[in-house]
Amino acid sequence: MDRPRFRAVFFHPRFWLLWLGLGLLWLVTQLPYRALLTIGRLLGAGMYRVAGERRRIAARNLELCFPEKSAKERKRLLKENFASTGIAFFEMAMSWWWSRQRLARLAHVEGLEHLKQAQLDGKGVILMALHFTTLEIGAALLGQKHTIDGMYREHGNPLFDYIQRRGRERHNLDSLAVEREDVRGMLKLLRAGRAIWYAPDQDYGAKQSVFVPLFGIQAATVTATSKFARLGKALVVPFTQERLADGSGYRLVIHPPLTDFPGESDEVDCLRINQWVEASVRECPEQYLWTHRRFKSRPPGEPKLYEKRR
Repeated sequence: MDRPRFRAVFFHPRFWLLWLGLGLLWLVTQLPYRALLTIGRLLGAGMYRVAGERRRIAARNLELCFPEKSAKERKRLLKENFASTGIAFFEMAMSWWWSRQRLARLAHVEGLEHLKQAQLDGKGVILMALHFTTLEIGAALLGQKHTIDGMYREHGNPLFDYIQRRGRERHNLDSLAVEREDVRGMLKLLRAGRAIWYAPDQDYGAKQSVFVPLFGIQAATVTATSKFARLGKALVVPFTQERLADGSGYRLVIHPPLTDFPGESDEVDCLRINQWVEASVRECPEQYLWTHRRFKSRPPGEPKLYEKRR
């Protein structure tokens, strides 16, 4: 995709309210990091109260994935998850507008040598990530250390799309945005030895998926990871991130590449991916994106797991 460009139409009155909101967000984001954590938690508490539909989806996911926990424990985890989501709103703004030096002080990166070695070997990398609430700032921090291309879906508001892409791409001017539907473009980059951020942990429907267990539940799991690795002749390198509880920043871990991947079948590969997803989520469940209806697609004959939207 071409680099985002500022356009005169952004001065049109229909964008003034968005400009005002972005300006206020920029001002608040100048506060110290720990203050933003506190404000984010307050925002998350407010979201917990008013975002009824999302709260019900997250609560149902926690009920499905952690049946061993008591209702009280799950409610506490749910509230912490919304607090993490509130913090993510300011982490997004930090990644867009903080100086590179200020942002870099929050990064604690492990395993960068795996990306460096793949680069030396001329191998493309599928950086297999997860939809944690820290997704935006994690990508920004890693992007300062290594060129990472990203799958991208254009935002409906052109001004917001410009701000978002400009904020994301400023950390590494060599990084590229790839349209999510541009499979050919993605494979071309992988064969050229590029590293591409890719998250296979959401439900994209049964058509391009197979059903394998996740938290003990049959979950529609995309087979694209195996196909991209095979056709792009690429390594699959797991990547996890975590907001540290002591307020010192973020732990980013690039894990060793998966061995013997792709395997003997899509089912085997997807099961392996889901086992990794489950283990990673269990390490910091309060920071995972539980508001996605992960189990909305069901195998033939199985009942729906979510209530109808209200």
